Amino acid sequence: MKLALSALLVSGLVAMPVHAAEVPGRASARAEVQQLVERFKHAVVVKDGEAVRGMFLAGGSGFRVLDRTSLAAVRAKTPEARQFNPWSYEDFAKFLGSSPAALEETFDNVRIETDGTVGMVWFDYRFIKDGKQSNHGAETWQVVRDIDGWKISAMLFSVTLDEPR
Repeated sequence: MKLALSALLVSGLVAMPVHAAEVPGRASARAEVQQLVERFKHAVVVKDGEAVRGMFLAGGSGFRVLDRTSLAAVRAKTPEARQFNPWSYEDFAKFLGSSPAALEETFDNVRIETDGTVGMVWFDYRFIKDGKQSNHGAETWQVVRDIDGWKISAMLFSVTLDEPR
């Protein structure tokens, strides 16, 4: 009887799915990256361009991609408009610091992956000016941990315009 019970327990353990153990530090690294996300959202609301500048690695890059419908709408007014455009965190920081409009960026479905040194953040966003959604899309950041904490090294986002340009 003991032998049968032991065999049953062993076979049950063998049949159980094996999950990789959480690598030490990944959960805390994800929490730190989430704090970066929250600081970014806050900086947009309070229009703190200097704070945004400090969240990027010097020389960090970005790219903005218009969806086809938005591209057609923009090209109706500016025929030479491009679908893929370099994006500068410096220009965004200047915009934040000088915009008279109330601004907000919401982030939904935030997903963070990291090994504790580098990481990726992916989310759906909505950009709101003076209480009205102006555009939305998907956004991804590549992040790195430097001596001062997590920084954005690259940003890529799609843009679907919600209001006429």
